[in-house]
Amino acid sequence: MRRFITLIFFLFALSEIFGQRPSIALTFSAVNNTVWVQLDSIKVMNRTQDGDTVLYYPDTVLVLDYQVGIPEPHKTVEGFQVFQNYPNPVADQTTINVYVPSKDNVSITLTDVLGRVIIRSEHLLDEGLHSFKLIPGNGSIFFFTAQWKGCNSSIKILQAYLSANGECSLEYLGSEPSSHKLKVAEDIHSFPFSLGDGLLYIGYTDTLQSGMLDSPESSESYTFQFATNIPCPGTPTVEYEEQVYNTIQIFSQCWFKENLNVGTMIQGNINMHNDGISEKYCYSNIEDSCTIYGGLYQWNEIMQYTQQEAVQGICPPGWHIPTDEEWKVLEGAVDSQYRIGDPLWDTVHWRGFDAGLNLKSKWGWVNQSNGLDWYGFSVIPAGLRSQLGNFFSLGLRSTFWSSTMYSPYSIYYRLLFYDHEDISRSPYHQETGFSVRCLKDD
Repeated sequence: MRRFITLIFFLFALSEIFGQRPSIALTFSAVNNTVWVQLDSIKVMNRTQDGDTVLYYPDTVLVLDYQVGIPEPHKTVEGFQVFQNYPNPVADQTTINVYVPSKDNVSITLTDVLGRVIIRSEHLLDEGLHSFKLIPGNGSIFFFTAQWKGCNSSIKILQAYLSANGECSLEYLGSEPSSHKLKVAEDIHSFPFSLGDGLLYIGYTDTLQSGMLDSPESSESYTFQFATNIPCPGTPTVEYEEQVYNTIQIFSQCWFKENLNVGTMIQGNINMHNDGISEKYCYSNIEDSCTIYGGLYQWNEIMQYTQQEAVQGICPPGWHIPTDEEWKVLEGAVDSQYRIGDPLWDTVHWRGFDAGLNLKSKWGWVNQSNGLDWYGFSVIPAGLRSQLGNFFSLGLRSTFWSSTMYSPYSIYYRLLFYDHEDISRSPYHQETGFSVRCLKDD
C-alpha cells in the first residue's frame, strides 16, 4: 500500500512539473438513420461562457483542457506556442504545429506519463508555423514540450490504442507562413471551457446541419443523426398511460409527434394541485378535445413540482420536458435562413424566418393558414387555457411549455400563430394552460 501511495504521489508531482491540466476528449461521428455519414465539419459552441471552435474533417476529436485548483505561474512569451495535435487521440500518427515568433533554436522533448524521455531533438527554426509528424510508441499518454529562448509550451497527447510495433518517431514536415490549420489550432487553444459548461455541437455535411447539447464532465462520444421526418429509429411509437404516441426524428432530436395527453380531466376554473394525481385541462371542458388536441397543463403540473430543467415530469421514462435551449436547436434545424446556433434564437418574441410554417400541420389552422409540415412535427392549433380558467384561440395558436424558468413566476414558452411563419419565444405565467411535447433523452 505504501508503494502504491508513493507512486500516486510521484505521478501527481510529475503532472505538476510538466504543467499539464486534466483534459477530456469529445469524439464525433454521424449517421443518416443507420448509415454512416462523413462529417464536413463540427462547430462547438460554449453556451455558458460564450466562444466557439471548429473541427474540419478528418479531425473529429476535440480535446478540452480544464483547470483544477489554483493554476501555477509559468513563463511564456506572447506568440510562442505548441498547438494541440490533430487528430487526438492518436490512431497511428498525428500532426503537431509549433509557432515560433522569431528565428532561434527550438528544443523538443517527448516524455511519457512517468517522466521518461522518449524523444529529444533540436531544430533551428525560422519565424512562422512549423509542423511535425509524430508516431507514438507504446503508451496511452505523452507530453510534447517545446522550448524557445528559455520559454516552454506543452500539450498532452492521448493514444487510442497501443502501437503494433511499439516504435516512436518524430519527423519535421516543414513550415507554413500562414495556414488554415493555425487558425483552427488557435481557436481550440483559446476555447473557454470548465467542467459542466453547456456545449452546443453542430455537425455539417453537404448543406445539412444537425445539433446536440450536452454538459460534459468526462470524455464522451457523440453521434449526429441526419435523418429527418421519419419515425425515430428503434422507437417508432411509445405506449404510455394507455395511449400510443408516434415519434418523429428531426436530425439529432427525437420528439413526440403528438401533444401529450395524460391525466384526469379537471374543470378549467380549477388550479392543478400537487396531490400525486396527474391532471389535465381539455379545451372547453370537453374530454374529446384532449383526444384531438392533447391536454393543456399548468407548468408546475408538467414538471411534477420541481424546477429542474429537462426533468421527466409527466413524460414517460426515457423522455423529458424540453429545455429552452433544446427548443432553439429545433428552431434552427427547421428554419431555412437562421441556422442552429444563430444568436437570433436567443432573442425574445417573434424570431426566425419560416420555422413556424415548416412545423405547423397541413390542417386545422383558420383562414387556410396551414403549415407545410416539412419535418413531420405536425403542430396543430390547440389553443390555451388562461390564468382565469377561460379557453380561447382554438384554430389560431399553439403554445408549448419549456422546462426553463425566466423568473420565479414565469417560464419560457413557444408560440406558433395562424398568421405568422416565424416562432415567438417569451416568458409567461406558470398558471396558464399550455400544450406539451416530450423529447427523448440523449
